[in-house]
Amino acid sequence: AVSTRRPHTARDAVRIAYGDEAMAREADTPSKVSEAIEGGKIAITSNEMLVTNPLIDVVIDATGKPGVAADFDLMAMEHGKHLVMMNVEADVTIGCYLKQQADRLGVVYSVGAGDEPSSCMELIEFASALGYTIVSAGKGKNNPLNHDAVPDDYRAEALRRNMNPRMLVEFVDGSKTMVEMCAIANATGLVPDIAGMHGPKANRDELAKVLIPRADGGILSRKGVVDYTIGRGVAPGVFVIVEATHPRIIERMDDLHIGHGPYYSFFRPYHLTSLEVPLTAARIALYGKPDMVPLPRPVAEVCAVAKRDLAAGEIFDAIGETCYRSWTMTVEEARANRAVPVGLLESGKVLRPVRKGELLTSDNAAPDPTTRLFALRRLQDETLYGDLGSDRGA
Repeated sequence: AVSTRRPHTARDAVRIAYGDEAMAREADTPSKVSEAIEGGKIAITSNEMLVTNPLIDVVIDATGKPGVAADFDLMAMEHGKHLVMMNVEADVTIGCYLKQQADRLGVVYSVGAGDEPSSCMELIEFASALGYTIVSAGKGKNNPLNHDAVPDDYRAEALRRNMNPRMLVEFVDGSKTMVEMCAIANATGLVPDIAGMHGPKANRDELAKVLIPRADGGILSRKGVVDYTIGRGVAPGVFVIVEATHPRIIERMDDLHIGHGPYYSFFRPYHLTSLEVPLTAARIALYGKPDMVPLPRPVAEVCAVAKRDLAAGEIFDAIGETCYRSWTMTVEEARANRAVPVGLLESGKVLRPVRKGELLTSDNAAPDPTTRLFALRRLQDETLYGDLGSDRGA
């Protein structure tokens, strides 16, 4: 079953999958949704109460909108549904709270397979299980980086690639990369080495020479970080740079042509986006096993910097539009700067003039306090830090 505000897109998907729309059944009431499912059809509805239907076992949130997650994902779990989170923007905003509630309710919360965070998590778990020290982990950026990207400049390309212009700009301006690296950080304890990360132009065969500590010729001030690269041969893949310390392991890794120790690169050359997502749903339904979950306490925060000069009183648009782009830093740095989480900004207000490139903080930006998302983030902050987040807009 599919719940969407644009039912024609679901019909298009059914036609692509099955060759025609015979498998689709539009249903505007809960009973019609159940009737369609029981008849072996794909129910298509704009009724958000689909998430409460007793015939649904697993809900996949593929909206990319934190506000939608706040409005419906918790409701789904309260009705006994497991949750597969493809809405990574929501995971980095209220993922800790949703995971806590999933545990309380006896359902499974998981970031979905297919995107870079879960693909990278596979490598991190593999390398950690073998006993290697994780030095850095991340992805190759898929689209040429343009911090000033806005939807109007990318409509033609988005149409050619069958994409939403806003979503394409979220990729191009670096926002999605910031979100994805934060998700990895908060599931592993790895941290951004610097605010915004380094993002070096390191090619695939240079990763284990660049994303290592400065003392050994790299660019990092420490081990255990998340980062990304804009170099050749990395996108659409993910990587983990590890350190081996035992002479015998270094000898074996060198002999296997993995590299020249003590630093080595493990590389997965692909992520298959929506093609992999059903695997997470199946693993949850069959084995009760999540693919990737946030830790009890986050270590990184996705904040935002202005993409242009902003005037007091302006209303913030969404991630991937014109007002701001994502900017990831450690939780400690974000709280020290009173930075507003990027997921809370949409429909919020500019409090005072902001220059392009300036960090959005509680001094110059205010989220919309009337949203369910704001309320859930406030609950998360109260649980984690013993405050109401009033110093950071949540």
